[in-house]
Amino acid sequence: MLTTLGLKHIVMKIDFSKCTLLAEQGYSNKNYTFTHKKTTYLLRKFVLKDPDRELEFHIQNLAYKQDIAAKPILLEKEYMVCEFLEGSHKKKLERDDIKTVVSIVKKLHHIKLDKKELNLKALFKTQTKELKEAFRVIDKYPKELVLCHNDLNAKNFIFSNKSLKLIDWEFASINDLYFDLASISVEFNLGVIDEAYMLANYFLMNGWNKEKIEAYKVLYRALCLEWFEEQSTPP
Repeated sequence: MLTTLGLKHIVMKIDFSKCTLLAEQGYSNKNYTFTHKKTTYLLRKFVLKDPDRELEFHIQNLAYKQDIAAKPILLEKEYMVCEFLEGSHKKKLERDDIKTVVSIVKKLHHIKLDKKELNLKALFKTQTKELKEAFRVIDKYPKELVLCHNDLNAKNFIFSNKSLKLIDWEFASINDLYFDLASISVEFNLGVIDEAYMLANYFLMNGWNKEKIEAYKVLYRALCLEWFEEQSTPP
């Protein structure tokens, strides 16, 4: 078995021009694959400097132990190496997909992490009238704090014949569980019936709060808009 130290020596000698740059890239990392002794690895060179990469590595390892993430192997200042997941993304979720998504999100939400709650209000430079109203609604209800992924867009779900796993854990933190559920609804453009199906599978007999999920959908859309505007603005 390749040791962490052995892998570090291999990565240090890598000629990135000979690595495979993945066709689909995000904003937070530059992603490559490389193969050593018939095993393929994912190398993520960090682009964003803000995320706490040690926390990301720790959370991904917790998620890996629950079989919902790739195994993180090596963390250095400029990059992380993980096992490479074979699979594909889906733009539309069928009913069976929704059940599978809910099952891994519930696994995630049961992982224990002793960290402070994410301050969502602090993430916004300005607040529109609609956003202020969403926060007013959210503040009416008890917080349901869990470990959230916080970036559940379609490209962060890897579907394979055998499993579904999540990738890109740099924004994971303690947050209200409704944030993750709202993001799934928005990102996969779930209609009223499919959203209700997702929520019924998540909450089972406990029921859910329609007003709260709608408020978090407003918040999530606004957060995405502001984040992408920041990434497209030159420093």
